[in-house]
Amino acid sequence: MSKFARLLIFLRSFFLVTIMQTVNIRQLKANPGTVLAAARADDMVVVVNRDHPQALLVDLERLETPDLSAVRVALALSLFRNGSVSAGFAARMAGKPLAEMLALFSSQGIPLSGGNKAAAAEVAEEMRLAHNWLAKSAA
Repeated sequence: MSKFARLLIFLRSFFLVTIMQTVNIRQLKANPGTVLAAARADDMVVVVNRDHPQALLVDLERLETPDLSAVRVALALSLFRNGSVSAGFAARMAGKPLAEMLALFSSQGIPLSGGNKAAAAEVAEEMRLAHNWLAKSAA
């Protein structure tokens, strides 16, 4: 039995999901919104590359995790740490106010800026927005 077949058996038994749709890379590139909608509507979408399974798309809400908000925060933290998203985007992804997200980055020891000036300028702008938000909420 292939590794992919074992993975599917595991996913079906652990998450109680069934594969409802298969798409190829071309279909994914041509219409990603449709593929994401299928993952949202169905249990799982398998992305195949030249007839070989390449990826699984599963809507996070379908995983029925006990604390989906914690999963969203963890994903936002990880993506920000890797430099994939800005602090503002991470805050929106996590469903948290920017000031709370900045405090969370700080508590996790995640630096707010890298070595480049563009990142530093972005952090300065986000800190200004956080300061304004705090001033509004204090008033």
